[in-house]
Amino acid sequence: MLQRLTARAFWTFSRWKLVSEPAPDRPTVLIGAPHTSNWDFAFMLAITWQLGIDLRWLGKKSLFHGWRGPIMRTLGGIPVDRADPGRVVSEMVERVQSGEVFGLVVTPDGTRGAHTHWKSGFYRIALETGMPVTLGFVDRTTKTTGLGPTLELTGNIGTDMDRIRTFYADKTGFHPDLRVEPRLREEDETD
Repeated sequence: MLQRLTARAFWTFSRWKLVSEPAPDRPTVLIGAPHTSNWDFAFMLAITWQLGIDLRWLGKKSLFHGWRGPIMRTLGGIPVDRADPGRVVSEMVERVQSGEVFGLVVTPDGTRGAHTHWKSGFYRIALETGMPVTLGFVDRTTKTTGLGPTLELTGNIGTDMDRIRTFYADKTGFHPDLRVEPRLREEDETD
């Protein structure tokens, strides 16, 4: 209840508009892109709280140090050790297979800059758990944010990523120069 009231206040006073497809009717891997600003975190919370999505999100482990740790965990955060990204995928798969129900927010374009490819963890988690992928977005051009379509992955990386690229083609984050094109390294290996 408190989350919905907080989200309602956020959207009432924000210059941005929530433009969203309905919340997925089952657990999903929710992509947050383009991720170019710390404000994306506030949007993610406001979107999921408004739509009533129980969420978990992946964040760099430094966000969980000291006094911030309990707050970040209460907000659904799961610390990621970037030195062992494969462990994160297996941990998320184990959680889903054990019956835990949640939406998992992932920002595959990483930490807002200096990357040439998206990280593929979201894709592997979705395939291994059978969860669909929901395309969350921020678009500075239209001052809108929300959820786009929810996709079932086929396992054909090129085909799936083409669908994702098409959706994000006209989306611009807060800092357009930090946008990373939706492309996985694994696509380059199959070309």
